[in-house]
Amino acid sequence: MADTLIEEIHQTRTAISERFHGNITAIADDAAARQSASGRAIWKPETPNKSATSDRGLAGRRYRSGQPARGGVR
Repeated sequence: MADTLIEEIHQTRTAISERFHGNITAIADDAAARQSASGRAIWKPETPNKSATSDRGLAGRRYRSGQPARGGVR
């Protein structure tokens, strides 16, 4: 059953791509219009997510400076 589901997803994706001639902007615009027309509530976070890069950069600076990592002991 999982194979047929995955195949259906691939077929749908191919059909959408062909309908818009591979234009990702047109695909995204159509999806946004359908989402808006659906009337369903859309959850939007109050603040944007932090990128993992900024956390890694901070951890690297702490490591090089000799400060312990968050919640950890060096």
